[in-house]
Amino acid sequence: MKTNFLSTAIGSMPFDDADYAVNVSLDSLDAPIWPQLSAYGLFEQMEIQYSENIPCVVIDEEKGRMYFKTDEDYSESFGEFYMNWEEASEAGSNLDFMAISEDYSKGLYALLNKLKSDGKKLPWLKVQTTGPCSFALTIVDQDKRAIYYNEEFRDIIVKALGMKCRWQIQKFKPFCENIICFIDEPILSAFGSSTYVSVSRGEVVGILSEVIEEVHKEGGLAGIHCCGNTEWSILIDAGVDIVNFDAFGFGETIAMYPEHVKKHLEDGKYLAWGIVPTSAAIREQTVESLEKKLEEGIDNLASKGIDKNLIISRAIITPSCGTGSLEVADGEAVFKMVKDLTKRMKEKYGV
Repeated sequence: MKTNFLSTAIGSMPFDDADYAVNVSLDSLDAPIWPQLSAYGLFEQMEIQYSENIPCVVIDEEKGRMYFKTDEDYSESFGEFYMNWEEASEAGSNLDFMAISEDYSKGLYALLNKLKSDGKKLPWLKVQTTGPCSFALTIVDQDKRAIYYNEEFRDIIVKALGMKCRWQIQKFKPFCENIICFIDEPILSAFGSSTYVSVSRGEVVGILSEVIEEVHKEGGLAGIHCCGNTEWSILIDAGVDIVNFDAFGFGETIAMYPEHVKKHLEDGKYLAWGIVPTSAAIREQTVESLEKKLEEGIDNLASKGIDKNLIISRAIITPSCGTGSLEVADGEAVFKMVKDLTKRMKEKYGV
């Protein structure tokens, strides 16, 4: 299946009105997203939004943080989780035990309600989850130790996030032909640094592979988004369908892995070029300037022995990251630029 500069986006948006955010998404993107809206408060923060019903989670609303309580007996809650997980894994049902409620996502339900009322099926749609590495390396236990280093809890998190992906895909399946599910892994930009020296490449590949497999069980395309530079071959080795990278800030880095990328594309998979900046830099960009930058990135990759037509046919256009931290006007400008640039590239190549 060719994408030919299909457009989509990362989940976060800066708006405080879920219906407005949904309309921006539907108007701007070939594969609309449900908007993650931190303006609604703590429960829509990146990791907390996906924490519902995960055992031993504590949300301290007064301090505005979440942590895992690991110093009490958790055998019963773990047993219940694994029983539900095994049933869902085998039958593909009972995924409601990892549902995302409206209290944790106004945008998800705003999009669902809009699609129901419109009564039409979209060609493409995108959902998303916080990636297991970013979740487990960011969230700590009661002793402020990253939960990633507790193998029992890490396994629960990986399996829970996989089920969050499947639940989303099942919810939106009636309203679209093709579903993309992004696994957002910003922390991978720090992989290999002294901070995470004890995190092995093999562990990361295995963890990502497990979530990707859950997406595939529901017939979805699995993407991984990283908004900084990383070892892109890790994502490809994990079996991801779509590699989403910051092509505005780190466009040349994808060409450092030509053999991996070539095989990735030849296997029918995709590159999502995060070419529209999600910073104040958007104020200085035009369609022409971003077209030039995107072409430079594509030509650089093609110079490594990868057919340019193949790159184009497997290209997706996105912002470089989420827009949730931007001023509203800048966020609106990002989505307009994605829409206009996508139109320009499709017209240019007749796709």
